[in-house]
Order: sequence, then C-alpha cells, then structure tokens
Amino acid sequence: MIIKIKVKTNSDKFKIIKHRDYWLVYVKSKPEQNKANIEIIKQFSKIYGKCRILKGLKSNNKLIEI
Repeated sequence: MIIKIKVKTNSDKFKIIKHRDYWLVYVKSKPEQNKANIEIIKQFSKIYGKCRILKGLKSNNKLIEI
C-alpha cells in the first residue's frame, strides 16, 4: 500500500492523523541529517511492519510504501 504523508517536525510526540487524501505525521525529530526520515521509518515499521520512503526524502510531502 502506498500512502501520501505530510510531515510536521519538532512535535511533542509522534502521532498520525489520517485525512481523506493524506496522513499528517507529527515527529519529534528535527529535519536535520535525515533524523526525521529515520524516525518515520522506525515508527511506521513498529506499527505496520516493513516500510520505506519512495519519494520526498528532502521534502515535507512524502510517499511511503507499507
């Protein structure tokens, strides 16, 4: 399954809010040195199993494959 996500960094805790067209993902990490992407992959892997970022490594808008 491929999901569109929008990432908000520097949040108090990790959370996912599902909207109709995309998922809004709040991460604790800063968008420096790939830390936010690593947190996204770790958290999604815990919840949904194996995942990877298909598109948007340097953007707030990403495509994730679960």
